[in-house]
Amino acid sequence: MTRQRSFKHLVRTRMAKTGESYTAARAVLLAGQDVPGAAAPVLATSDETIRERTGRGWEEWFDLLDEWGAAEKSHRETARWVADQLGVVPLAWNAQAVVGSYERARLGRAVGQHEDGFTVSVSRTVAVSVERLYDAVVDATRRAGWLPEDRLLQRTATRPRSARFDWNGGATRVHVTFDVKDAGRSRVTVSHVRLADADAATAMKAFWQERLDGLKAWLEGGSDA
Repeated sequence: MTRQRSFKHLVRTRMAKTGESYTAARAVLLAGQDVPGAAAPVLATSDETIRERTGRGWEEWFDLLDEWGAAEKSHRETARWVADQLGVVPLAWNAQAVVGSYERARLGRAVGQHEDGFTVSVSRTVAVSVERLYDAVVDATRRAGWLPEDRLLQRTATRPRSARFDWNGGATRVHVTFDVKDAGRSRVTVSHVRLADADAATAMKAFWQERLDGLKAWLEGGSDA
């Protein structure tokens, strides 16, 4: 029996909303544009970008995830499976973009919503080495230079790839990953997980955007020397 793929279902949902042909609706989705009536884009980025970052386009990923049975798996299980396919850590942007887009399209979740709450992620590219960037986040003394209201309690860390923290003694967690962008530049991604609701997610996203802007200015200005 032929099983309807979740990406095809997404295209047909758009067709029903807009009256577009299948080809037109598919083209808009693959360009990473909004679905009319939706609160936010279902797909994290365009087909071109996700193919460049992962080697597969959206339709290929959705078919693979359906075949693997991702609709019945937890976010963590799916992220680990996708990360294994890509050879990255589960918190890497490309793994989370694939899983988050699939869950929004297949399971009807809101942006950032998982089974254990909401997640927000913020990234910045900084013109320093990945080791220096890592130390600025994980070393508590250096971290005070850009995060004065430090509420992070370290759980685990692997230099210079990732670190995990408790946040403010509560139930939420902060996961940080570090990647080499190119010669002389590195990227940090902060994911704040287990947030209670969409309002908390909005507030923490704004918080981390401001703090990572501060981290970037602090490091590129040489203030950590």
